[in-house]
Amino acid sequence: QVQLVESGGGLVQAGGSLRLSCDASGRTFSAYAMGWFRQAPGKEREFVARIMWYTRDTYYADSVKGRFTISRDNAKRTVYLQMNSLKPEDTAIYYCAAISTDSSTYNYWGQGTQVTVSS
Repeated sequence: QVQLVESGGGLVQAGGSLRLSCDASGRTFSAYAMGWFRQAPGKEREFVARIMWYTRDTYYADSVKGRFTISRDNAKRTVYLQMNSLKPEDTAIYYCAAISTDSSTYNYWGQGTQVTVSS
């Protein structure tokens, strides 16, 4: 089985920065893409960013463009989300997810890491 484990969440003041990490472990799998999602209290989970594993093309939600950067370390099978200029509305549980090459949807999910931005 594949496990995705997020880390790096925490409490930060508005305008601050955090870097989230997502480590993939377990059986070897070929990732087609990996992404970050978030879910704020009382809201549905929403897409944040995605990176295509081989081309490194990236995609972002409009709400985070210019502030967040997704990147990956292929050797470590780790994906990062650098979050700058954080706003209180970025407060949420952030989830890492992966699409394997034999899937058309995100089929692996992490447990999430809490990010809280104080005003």
